[in-house]
Amino acid sequence: MTPAAAHTETSPAPAPVSGARLVVEALEREGVEYIFGYPGGAIMPVYDALPGSKLTHILVRHEQAAALAADAYGRVTGKPGVCLATSGPGATNLVTGIANAFMDSVPMVAITGQVATHLMGTDAFQEVDIFAITLPIVKHSYVIRDTADIPRIFAEAFEIARSGRPGPVLIDLPKDITIKTAAPEPWTLPARVAEPIDEAAIAAANALIAEARAPILYFGGGVGIARGERALREFALRSGIPAVATLKGLGAIPTDTQNYLGMLGMHGMRGANVAIDNCDLLMCVGARFDDRATGKLDTFAPRAKVIHIDGDPAEIGKLRRPEVGLAGDLTAILDRLTATTPHAQEWRDQCAAQKKLWALEYDAPGNGVYAPAMLKTLSERAGDKAIFTCDVGQHQMWVAQHCRFVRPQAHLTSAGLGTMGYGIPAGIGALLAEPDATVITVSGDGSIMMNIHELATLRRYRLPLKIVLLDNSQLGMVRQWQELFFDENFSEIDLSDNPDFAEVARSFGIEAFTVDHRTEVSGAIDRLLATSGPVLCHVRIDPRANVWPLVPPNSSNVEMLETRW
Repeated sequence: MTPAAAHTETSPAPAPVSGARLVVEALEREGVEYIFGYPGGAIMPVYDALPGSKLTHILVRHEQAAALAADAYGRVTGKPGVCLATSGPGATNLVTGIANAFMDSVPMVAITGQVATHLMGTDAFQEVDIFAITLPIVKHSYVIRDTADIPRIFAEAFEIARSGRPGPVLIDLPKDITIKTAAPEPWTLPARVAEPIDEAAIAAANALIAEARAPILYFGGGVGIARGERALREFALRSGIPAVATLKGLGAIPTDTQNYLGMLGMHGMRGANVAIDNCDLLMCVGARFDDRATGKLDTFAPRAKVIHIDGDPAEIGKLRRPEVGLAGDLTAILDRLTATTPHAQEWRDQCAAQKKLWALEYDAPGNGVYAPAMLKTLSERAGDKAIFTCDVGQHQMWVAQHCRFVRPQAHLTSAGLGTMGYGIPAGIGALLAEPDATVITVSGDGSIMMNIHELATLRRYRLPLKIVLLDNSQLGMVRQWQELFFDENFSEIDLSDNPDFAEVARSFGIEAFTVDHRTEVSGAIDRLLATSGPVLCHVRIDPRANVWPLVPPNSSNVEMLETRW
């Protein structure tokens, strides 16, 4: 008798338990530590099963924040973040966060309560078809119809969320399924089979690299998703190819690396965009030729041959047909690219000169706070363990341009969807993912109002999030576009009736202070970094401040608008 057979014969059949208990046990098997959620009627049986489990539930104050916190947790750890909500409005409030994870390829499992199966389709109280609503923004989704299927479906959901190109998976749980008891059926997940590397494509890529006289390494968020930074850095070092990053790629190569030219694209560095325009070989690694990175696509790297390396084969050739396409494990592929660039020393020198020529300057006139200079100093003082989480707007671009990053997980931003309100919930998720990190949320006076209630979550759990609120009493990015492209027809961007944000924070029990003069900046940074609990630094800045440089819409990346201040 084999040991396996002996185990089968002597092990008693599992006793039936409630579906809610099976949910909790499934999450524990997956090693889930934190669940971000908000209770309600249809999901109440699951909440009833949580006390006494190994799971820590984080009660947010709005379901959108649950999804955004789970998103950030997934970005930092590489493991699926988990969010939980009830049916109807609870489920629909998750939708923006689910879409955010889908656009940025973040592993997530979203669990929603649903009305009982016999009520589905009857327009019952708090019933929406969340399965149908989320179909375009999930990697996969389930409606569980049999309690005994819960363990298998949860195991599948987590595997789908984290494998291949990660993304969100939805599990819809009818209330009666969580109340009924069942003994789970045995199941096994199919083994994951690695795709073989295309040796002919590797050889072709190496030949193009060796022949290139003006190559550029263009990398994006796929590097961090695949945890491929080590391989990317080693390839960049041995090849000597100058590198540029997308918004989501920031940190995959440290900001202060010699051959790193900075972020490209709409608000990228001129040196990076000029290098792309003049290159003869474009190596795209974990990026997807997004419009914010490329500008007018048919003018992007117009004379370059293209090598496209990506974890998702659907991205190869989607927007730009490459001479060589390599889909699969980024680390395995990059480790096989061994060619050097013997003809490119003059090009490297040229790129270095352009980087120096177009370096950003920080000696802005006046006595007010110059946000780029403050953010640069803050990131330098915060050190390598800092994680920045951003909202969306001018402050988001200033962080990308002026802060230093040594790893992709140090820069959490809503890139694909551009979700205002992402910053504070993302800070919550990041702090729980890395409790020893210095987590800094940079927000604007428009964005912070989207999820300002999450200050209560910070207070409840004493999460030491450091919030820098840049307040220009405007919807700054919209105002900038109206100034430049809509004949200064300023429409619905005035936020001069903002509350006193420091007083608002203090009313939540959060330490807060205000800065409005550049002589106060150094002390403010010291106070931010020294405070042990949550703290908000309210920074008043010039309402007329713009983000420079800027590529106008439908323009080539080298047609950048630029002014010093």
